[in-house]
Amino acid sequence: MEEYIDEDAFLEKEISTISFDNLNIPSDMKLILESRFKEIKRCLRVSAPLSAIFLCGSILEGLLLNLAKENPKRFNTSNSAPKNIDNKVKQFQEWSLNNLINVAHENGILRDDVKVFSHALRDFRNYIHPYLQLSSGFNPDMHTARICFQVLKAAISQLNSFNETK
Repeated sequence: MEEYIDEDAFLEKEISTISFDNLNIPSDMKLILESRFKEIKRCLRVSAPLSAIFLCGSILEGLLLNLAKENPKRFNTSNSAPKNIDNKVKQFQEWSLNNLINVAHENGILRDDVKVFSHALRDFRNYIHPYLQLSSGFNPDMHTARICFQVLKAAISQLNSFNETK
């Protein structure tokens, strides 16, 4: 069972410096991710919460997929690595954001707080499918978008910490 993570305490964490420089991202992908990060800030300034949330989820997935590709043995040998019908680990391009979060957590890359809130970000990012949002009956607002942005910044911070210890 997951331990309770206090939302207010998580939001109070000061994460001021965000950098993609130490994440071993190919330069062309880094430009895309940095551009999307800047776009999130613009979305937050103009009260476009769904757009900000979609971008947060997109960047998180891109970063975790890159990390998996940089550490294939570590990710492929994890207990929570997704398997196909033949019980073989799926190719990375077939992994979901859910899979990437769980394997990164299992490997000590994402801590409990970021794992828990990353799954919430993933759930809101999935509102990119209008019928899913309709069935939930929930409309994310700016508070939700700010939480998702904080999750992304915390994940980037933890990914940087992981790369510094490698």
